Amino acid sequence: MAIKVFVVDDSAVVRQAMAHMLSGNSEVELVGSAPNPILAGPMLAKSRPDVLLLDIEMPGMDGLTFLRQIMSTNPIPTVICSTLSTDGSRVALDALSAGAVAVLAKPKLGLKQHMEESRFEMIQTLKAAANSRPRQRTTASAAVAKAAMPVASVHALAVNKPVVIGSSTGGTQALEFVLTSLPADAPGIAITQHMPEKFTALYAARLDTICSMNVREARDGDRLERGVALIAPGGRHMQLTKSAGQYYVKVMDGPPVNRHKPSVDVLFRSAAECAGRDILGIIMTGMGDDGARGMKVLHDGGARTIAQNEETCVVFGMPKEAIKLQAVDDILGLEQIPRAILQFDARA
Repeated sequence: MAIKVFVVDDSAVVRQAMAHMLSGNSEVELVGSAPNPILAGPMLAKSRPDVLLLDIEMPGMDGLTFLRQIMSTNPIPTVICSTLSTDGSRVALDALSAGAVAVLAKPKLGLKQHMEESRFEMIQTLKAAANSRPRQRTTASAAVAKAAMPVASVHALAVNKPVVIGSSTGGTQALEFVLTSLPADAPGIAITQHMPEKFTALYAARLDTICSMNVREARDGDRLERGVALIAPGGRHMQLTKSAGQYYVKVMDGPPVNRHKPSVDVLFRSAAECAGRDILGIIMTGMGDDGARGMKVLHDGGARTIAQNEETCVVFGMPKEAIKLQAVDDILGLEQIPRAILQFDARA
């Protein structure tokens, strides 16, 4: 049965382009559209779609306000499709925090050509969203409030035993939970989260204001040390390196790996080479299989490896593929991951 998609966008061109993109596709069906949330509300109340494709900037009521209303009453898996200027990226991050599953870029010019070129990504994202588990806003707020209280440090060693984390769809919320739960002296963490350009610097800056750890977008040559979390820049790969007993990150350009840049596999494979068994690898919510093979390399090299469980994933794709490869030591719920990081840090 085809996935039912409803589009809310004030641009008639966008609505027509979506109809054209999805026509003839047996997996995804456009079942309706509206130019603004005010008109969309009654239509959605009568016929609930599997996925909502939502613009942000619209007259009458903006998409973010509409999303928050939906998530507080009757959550629908929602994908944001918006022009990602700097200001737009901030609002899109707010949408992810409010419960959106993913964000897709919409260019100001060349829309039809862009949608044709991104057809595969769009359809895969809509399919992943349909299989996701959106949560009511009240539940999400409680989780964030709980996460804001850092877990007590199990042990503070002088040696930094780094952690590498890979995530995608649903990862922005999951990473926020993990990082806000960790103390200021937590081990250094290198993170690859699938995000567009412009997003990662804003996302890292937001996390830095609410975390005990220092969180920032990674720069080439940054040292990974205690109390620091480095997030791979959107549109660039990140590797972990070691020199004179210290860990650093290398940020570089290059072709996409597993259709992603940054790629989790790139980070995990480099971590296996430079850290061996002295590292913890964690793969979290996300669609696809990026990171699964890299985690297998980590696991076979003696590293500790953890996958987020299906119950707490928005999309149980990347963890599932790593488990299939027998690359995972433990499968844990999201709420268990911060303590697992500190227990690994305390291990002799």
